[in-house]
Amino acid sequence: MKPQRKKRLGIILFIAAGLSVAVGLTLFALSQNIDLFYTPTQVAQGEVNPGQRIRIGGMVKEGSVLSAQDSLRVEFAATDYAHDVPIHYEGILPDLFREGQGVVVEGSINSAGVFQASRVLAKHDENYMSPEVKAALDASGASSANHQLQPES
Repeated sequence: MKPQRKKRLGIILFIAAGLSVAVGLTLFALSQNIDLFYTPTQVAQGEVNPGQRIRIGGMVKEGSVLSAQDSLRVEFAATDYAHDVPIHYEGILPDLFREGQGVVVEGSINSAGVFQASRVLAKHDENYMSPEVKAALDASGASSANHQLQPES
């Protein structure tokens, strides 16, 4: 092989190796930031490993919200009307958060089966329900006749 071809081949291999490393590091970084979406039924069936960062979507169960008087600690249950997941959160809740409304919470489940939320999402107006939560409720066979649901536009 001619020296000029060896040099070109070396440069091409170096660029290919560099791109491979860059793509690999990018994919690794992205995989660390992915929060998978689960329903309370999936969590109750043990599909989630303790400590795994996930999102749980459902409705805030009626009569389940307990607020601490001396701190921002809140406990409530998310339900898909088939199963409930107890959730502990410390922080300021969104203005639209209330019982009977759709909610998506981010965090992880501890070994006791309690979801430790790092963020609570309750966006849009009182008639909104995220498409994931609506699909999960429909899949669980929950009756949405008592709730006004509108898909995201």
